[in-house]
Amino acid sequence: MESTEDEQLERVNSLPDLELASTSSSQSSILTAEDSRSTTSSGEVSRTTTSSSGDIPALLVPVLVDRTLLTGEELRVAVSRSKCVGRNNKGVTWGFTSVIGRRREMEDAVAVIPGFMSRTCDHVGGCTAPGSRTSSEISPVHFFGVYDGHGGNQVAKFCAERMHEVIAQEWDRETVDGYEWQRKWETAFSIGFERADNELLEEAIAPEMVGSTAVVAILSGCQIITSNCGDSRAILCRGTETIPLTVDQKPDREDELMRIEGGGGKVINWNGARVFGVLAMSRAIGDRYLRPWIIPVPEITFMTRTDEDECLILASDGLWDVMTNEEVGEVARHLLRRRRRSISSLTDDIPPAQAVADHLTEIAYGRNSSDNISIIVVDLKAKRKRQQRQ
Repeated sequence: MESTEDEQLERVNSLPDLELASTSSSQSSILTAEDSRSTTSSGEVSRTTTSSSGDIPALLVPVLVDRTLLTGEELRVAVSRSKCVGRNNKGVTWGFTSVIGRRREMEDAVAVIPGFMSRTCDHVGGCTAPGSRTSSEISPVHFFGVYDGHGGNQVAKFCAERMHEVIAQEWDRETVDGYEWQRKWETAFSIGFERADNELLEEAIAPEMVGSTAVVAILSGCQIITSNCGDSRAILCRGTETIPLTVDQKPDREDELMRIEGGGGKVINWNGARVFGVLAMSRAIGDRYLRPWIIPVPEITFMTRTDEDECLILASDGLWDVMTNEEVGEVARHLLRRRRRSISSLTDDIPPAQAVADHLTEIAYGRNSSDNISIIVVDLKAKRKRQQRQ
């Protein structure tokens, strides 16, 4: 397997240079279409890119595992921990890229908001070490989001700037405790997505034919909570496994097809299954002209962190159209581990997470992805102590 990964990475290195510069920052990062403008000439492909990387300082970082998948023994191990999983990691690093690719317009947007809330792990819910010292310490909870616009960039841009705010506000409104913590997050996401969608109309942000996907992940000390609307996607690399955290909401997905047709809508195969032959997804923010068939209702999943978790990846379909979950996971694992082993004490080194985002972007472009490509990679492993050079 490793030789295959090496060959793939070698192919990546032979692709055209996308000039993926990276910068370090612990600040919030919101990247929208206006940040990635480019022009084309002589019919050449435009490859303007924006990328960024940074450290999330010593805090709790979530790991994803659906508790319904845990065996009885795993559950006993989970509750017997002396520390929250994320606390042992002493922080995470992240990196992202967002490129226009072969499209004429940039319609993607990404949001990275470290510490968008500060709560105890017990308060967030799903703590694996209840009653421990770390479970009662106030620590940042982080937000990552990828928004893939269509028909224009207005909705994706608005979501990148606003979605995390409405979700935090709605979560604060809920008062349920204990085993009801999952319902609290489900309510916050559902109402938050609906609020963002309504604000688009109330504030006349975009024409009714403009919309966007939305895949977001909340990272706490013991949980990774994902909420998805559309066909952007999130995966978790855990050990040698690649675990899908979202399921694409496509018009020909059996349950979505039944919902659309049950409401009087039609799914037409026009260069793929599309709602009324137009939209290639069945849920989105915006797209008012296709209500009630296109809805802003997210699907939410919960995964409990483990020490085996390598990284979290969120991306638009500019990546997923040309790479499978397993391919992305293999490249990410191999490169992360290699970069961690070889990382030096130089402060200007590109973080492993940024290197993964850069390489995945290059692979997708090299495989002739025809869409904008936006990728966020969150390294969930503890930082290794670097030897100081003498």
